[in-house]
Amino acid sequence: MKKFIKKILCISISSAVIILSGCNTNGNISTADTAAKISNSTAQTVGTIKTNDETGNLSEFDPYAIENDDNVPDNLIEKHDGVDYGTIDKDVEYYSSNAKDNKKCNVLLPAGYDNSKKYPVLYAIHGWGGDYTGLIHEDSFLHILYGNMLEQGLTVPMIIVSVDMYTDILADKENKKPEEMRLCYDKVVYDIKDDLMPFIESRYSVLTGSDNTAIAGQSQGGVESLATAFTHQGMFGYIGSYAPATGAIPTEYFKDTYWNWPILDDFVIEDEKNTPKYIYMSVGSKDPWDIEPTLYYGEVMTKNGIRNQTDFVEGYEHDYIFWRLCYYNFLKKIFR
Repeated sequence: MKKFIKKILCISISSAVIILSGCNTNGNISTADTAAKISNSTAQTVGTIKTNDETGNLSEFDPYAIENDDNVPDNLIEKHDGVDYGTIDKDVEYYSSNAKDNKKCNVLLPAGYDNSKKYPVLYAIHGWGGDYTGLIHEDSFLHILYGNMLEQGLTVPMIIVSVDMYTDILADKENKKPEEMRLCYDKVVYDIKDDLMPFIESRYSVLTGSDNTAIAGQSQGGVESLATAFTHQGMFGYIGSYAPATGAIPTEYFKDTYWNWPILDDFVIEDEKNTPKYIYMSVGSKDPWDIEPTLYYGEVMTKNGIRNQTDFVEGYEHDYIFWRLCYYNFLKKIFR
């Protein structure tokens, strides 16, 4: 069994108390304790869950109070007969003013999707060299994982949008040099806010606001998820960044290369009311590229008083097996 071999300190802005062991302040809480039933009786919305505290009173769900797992249960990684894995809208096209061209995304609608109800939305970003088809298709790890988790009550109904990071004239993509690709990828920071989110909100039955909006990505997509959320503060309540590459903020890693071009000057929350409910970063001990930047990002956030949960996990590499673990931990905690 893989084990966590290091946990980065997390800090609460309100208390300035540094907490060890993945910010688990309430002791060990089982998955069953957090798999609350979803009520559709209030305003016909889904995804908002409150839990009972020790006094029996309803309290807000605290994602930092739960230790992240270091393995995904076997029964979540394969399709099972009789499980509804939802519906995938494939090759959904919208116009991107930032690309000056049409772009596409894949959209996963949860089992039982009902236009009379409203759902929170997770925007998921692929890594370098991928596209919008990688994370959401019939046999993708995220499609299967989410469907099984929803069936078992380990997460809540949500819409998952698989974002295409490439934001430029599509016909020019094959001719782009790596440094040009980096610039095209970085434009997704504005494409998501300006073009994709308004399109999704006009086409699907979604809840809006930061409490109902999450963003996550892996590798270069992890950089873009951080940059998008910190650029457009107050829009994303949940941020996942899995083995993010260098280039989100200035670092000494891969200096004088296009990998090192920083999008942000620093991680700073300009208004405390826009503090995300949950920031989760993680990297595997066998990752060949992104250990240093991932841990550095966590340290900078902590230094700047931004609460985060940053894990260094033994035995994992830079591949879909690790992305699956990260999404498993993230999906358990968002929109609760």
